[in-house]
Amino acid sequence: MFYAIFLIGIAGQSFYYAEFRPSMMPPWPSPIPGQVVLVYLCSLFMVAAAVALVLERQARTMMLLLGGLFLALVLFCHVPYKLFVSPGDIGSWTKALKELAYSGSAFVMAGSFPGGEATGKKEPALIRLLEKFIPFGGVFFSITLIAFGIDHFLYAPYVAPLVPDWIPGHLFWTYFAGVALIGGGAGIILEIRKKTIAMLVGIMIFTWFLVLHIPRAVVAPVSDKGNELTSVFESLGFSGVAFVIAANTSLFYKSFIQRFLGVLYH
Repeated sequence: MFYAIFLIGIAGQSFYYAEFRPSMMPPWPSPIPGQVVLVYLCSLFMVAAAVALVLERQARTMMLLLGGLFLALVLFCHVPYKLFVSPGDIGSWTKALKELAYSGSAFVMAGSFPGGEATGKKEPALIRLLEKFIPFGGVFFSITLIAFGIDHFLYAPYVAPLVPDWIPGHLFWTYFAGVALIGGGAGIILEIRKKTIAMLVGIMIFTWFLVLHIPRAVVAPVSDKGNELTSVFESLGFSGVAFVIAANTSLFYKSFIQRFLGVLYH
């Protein structure tokens, strides 16, 4: 449900501003032809995917297609932009990594539903291809956690003021959150007490949703084209994904390292 709310929220903002959210599409110097139409089509698809997820009707297929869409936007939009338009801006990779987490989250959700083998249904070739990314959903999600954790150290002077004034020790909590994000991401990838770690990550992000992002969005709901509100939806969605990983440890039949070694030796 949390991830569905996230999808509807991001889609609603895209409709309202008639443009992709920065985490979905980088700001190319020249507008993409027909971009507004693409914004509306993608937003409609996100809403449809959210409805399918809530109703559990074709949810696996819709989540696979959504994960593939987000991954394509990372590879063919964000990466070229970062390499050729703004190669020196390390911080700008944050938005690309967010979309990688969007993609991984969709694959995580897809993996929580039975596939064609379980139902006896033969899936189209595209769906069978996208199913191969399901074991990597948690990896994509965790890579973003680790990168954001590193950002807490690299940009501590900018992150610390985000901690609410009524909480003492802003810099301490900034570094603590950085360590927790790095440890959480690494634990999920390496499958070290994955269930417990994923649950703790979910609780941590959900706490930020309540005490950090909602108050900031209430104060400035439309500043920077609703950026604070976007953070509300993202934190809710990411916490939900972490809870799903914790609740269903069979989502990822092999860890990233196991799959990597399997490629080497087969």
